[in-house]
Amino acid sequence: MDTYAVGFARPDRWSRGQSTEQSHPWHAVEAHRPAAELDGEVELAVCGAIVQVWGSQKWERVGNGRTACPTCRRLTTTARSLTSAR
Repeated sequence: MDTYAVGFARPDRWSRGQSTEQSHPWHAVEAHRPAAELDGEVELAVCGAIVQVWGSQKWERVGNGRTACPTCRRLTTTARSLTSAR
């Protein structure tokens, strides 16, 4: 998947005792259509969290922030080219 929308784990949807979700509320959502069409929709994030899409945000920017979900960040990073070990 090359295109991701941004989802926000709303406080009313957080699981109790899940401090990771509360400190990392921004998630990546696979965008199979334009993010503007997903705006406001409740979707499943790449990591499995249930989030509300914020179509005005770009994952490329939000995913680099401190409040982005570490699992979503890891799963959405593009494959890096390998370098020679020599």
